[in-house]
Amino acid sequence: MKGNHMKELTKGFFKENPVFVIVLGLCPVLGVSTQVSNAIGMTAGVFFVLLFSNIIISALRNVIPGSIHIPAYIVVIASLVTVTEMVMHAFVPAVYSALGVYLPLIVVNCIILGRAEAFASKNTMLDSALDAIGMSIGFGMGITLIALIRELFGSGTITLFPVGDFGGVINIPWFYDNPVRVLSLAPGALLLMGYLKAFFDWNTSRKKGK
Repeated sequence: MKGNHMKELTKGFFKENPVFVIVLGLCPVLGVSTQVSNAIGMTAGVFFVLLFSNIIISALRNVIPGSIHIPAYIVVIASLVTVTEMVMHAFVPAVYSALGVYLPLIVVNCIILGRAEAFASKNTMLDSALDAIGMSIGFGMGITLIALIRELFGSGTITLFPVGDFGGVINIPWFYDNPVRVLSLAPGALLLMGYLKAFFDWNTSRKKGK
């Protein structure tokens, strides 16, 4: 039983990574991954919404009629997204502004609705919570990796949330003087996503070959 719980928690890291393997939720991944701080902010929003939507939907899975399950899931998710928006607007307005329209679009994020339909509606609250945590971490790993590469090579900077004297915009000397500007643009995001997806597919096929 303990092994099954660990499997549910870790499957989203690599085996079923929502960004590079399942390929879900790419709109925010490509749209806000221009800075590492934006990626962290989006990860926090997705984590909160996915965790609590999975728990709530799992708890109500035997109560929600099958004929209206999708509208019911969207009501739950939309309520959580509204709470997330209000909290970010109040406490981290810079991140709220940077995420823009992609924050309310979490309502229709394929990862959130997909996990509700495919997993939370069929499993216990504990397994659904573990699934949400694992998928959120996998999403965070994916979007943060893309943001790190895009910002480092595209602008020569790394933007982090200020913590004491550390954080803010950090200039990385060589990269700052020799930026690859295309990575800061939408075509660069698509190009990078293609290469990273190809790498994950190659790595998966190599392991299967062994």
